[in-house]
Amino acid sequence: MTSQTWTTQPDSYRIVITGIGLTAPNGNNLSEFRKNLLEGVSGLDWMEVRHMGRLAAGNCDFDEKKYQSRKMRKRGTRAGAIGIYCAHEALLDSGRTIEEEERDDVGIYVGITEHGNVETENEIHELYQNDLNTEFWSHHHNPRTVANAPAGEISLNLGVTGPAYTVGAACAAGNLGLIHGAQMIRAGEVKWAIAGGISESTHTFGIFAAFNAQGALGSDEDPAKATKPLDKERNGIAVSEGGCLYILETLESAKQRGAKIYGEIAGYHVNSDATDFVLPNNERQVQCMNKAMKKAGLEAKNIDVVSMHATGTSLGDIQEAKAVREVFDHSDNTLINATKGFIGHCMGAAGALELAGNIPSFEDSMVHGCKNIFDLDPECEMKGLVTKGHVNKDVKIILNNSFGMLGINSALIIAKYEN
Repeated sequence: MTSQTWTTQPDSYRIVITGIGLTAPNGNNLSEFRKNLLEGVSGLDWMEVRHMGRLAAGNCDFDEKKYQSRKMRKRGTRAGAIGIYCAHEALLDSGRTIEEEERDDVGIYVGITEHGNVETENEIHELYQNDLNTEFWSHHHNPRTVANAPAGEISLNLGVTGPAYTVGAACAAGNLGLIHGAQMIRAGEVKWAIAGGISESTHTFGIFAAFNAQGALGSDEDPAKATKPLDKERNGIAVSEGGCLYILETLESAKQRGAKIYGEIAGYHVNSDATDFVLPNNERQVQCMNKAMKKAGLEAKNIDVVSMHATGTSLGDIQEAKAVREVFDHSDNTLINATKGFIGHCMGAAGALELAGNIPSFEDSMVHGCKNIFDLDPECEMKGLVTKGHVNKDVKIILNNSFGMLGINSALIIAKYEN
């Protein structure tokens, strides 16, 4: 992408969003998800976790059999089921169908954190319930646990014969799926793409145990308050599952078929901290946001909404707040929000879902606030932060932050399409 503004590029180069399919802990489609964000509805509740008891978590409630047979669901994975549901919903929303003659020209790019842990843990559990008899080890284990499985399951279900694979980028993966999809269309590898992120994290006790060992597992007497991003009393992450996949195509293609356009990819950047396994580096986050804006030909004052990653961890929130202040504190135009107080941390789906929750602001001119900020941490104070409820604003540009372990950072800028 050049340093020119995206609007100066030809329609064959500009990438737009024409469909959104999602499942979140508090909604199974964009309109329901958006409504619950504006009305403050939480998706967190108690969940019984093997070996650990009752914990707060965010689980999705969608029909796994709506778009796949019972047999295929039994062979596949929860992540695959989430992906298949989201892909079909995105296609329906976009008005696109996969015709026989174009099956090779569609790409599937699914951002993930981890994959295969759920099935492996379950099989090990069964093994120990049966005196370590390996006959109880599933013959479906290998295809379930390969890293490309979620994208592969979508490909099998839809009959897509173009490239279908995952993008492993920790909790930045939702943004990376979209960025990679846009890059592959521009490179001429595919004509259009199904891209975004998914996660099945709540179905493994290991991720709960690991965050607990780190002292980063959120908790509260009320599960809806288990994670409190930016709040002085925050104590960690609420683990959640979810998915959000988008239909991406060129502006030229969208115009030709008269498609509804949700927004346009205006800029993006990805970089790495190279400093720590888990502690974010705010200097590299600053660089990531600035480079994304430079590629789009934008300045901080042009950004209407910054969607924070804001996990609810003590140091993570402070580091990101420092970065956001450095970039946007001089802007009188920019509002800032965060989503994980509503739905927890959906890991590989987080960035894609959080972006989706803000995209309707192009149409309804409302910026949803944060949830569970009862006493804002002074170290997380930021100019323009919407702490609760919503604020009315004419929104034209959204910058979506999504960061991950091992120091991967992503900033994705979506613009309102104006002919």
